[in-house]
Amino acid sequence: MQTEQIQTLVIDALEDMKAHNITVIDVRGRTSVTDFMIIATGTSNRHVAAIAGNVEEKAKHAGLRPNGCEGRAASEWVLIDLFDVIVHVMTDQSRHFYDLERLWGEPASDEGQAQ
Repeated sequence: MQTEQIQTLVIDALEDMKAHNITVIDVRGRTSVTDFMIIATGTSNRHVAAIAGNVEEKAKHAGLRPNGCEGRAASEWVLIDLFDVIVHVMTDQSRHFYDLERLWGEPASDEGQAQ
């Protein structure tokens, strides 16, 4: 399955479960772990667990075996590793605390900085 197809599958699974603030970050060239990160927010720990479960179920139904799933016990932040796409489903509090968009967002430009 192509990376774009995986992204579409994940976004559809997130939207099916009414995940909020879905964000896709291209991390190609900045890490060898994955190509894209998809971040979404659930309204509660139960919602986060349900969203993550739906992503896993849809992936498996499409023939993808996740490389791993972490965080399901507490469900504050569940990470699903689909190789080229890593999915982060988080509570609002965890998302704001860890601020992955700031950490992995577009790299800062070197323009205007002393060399």
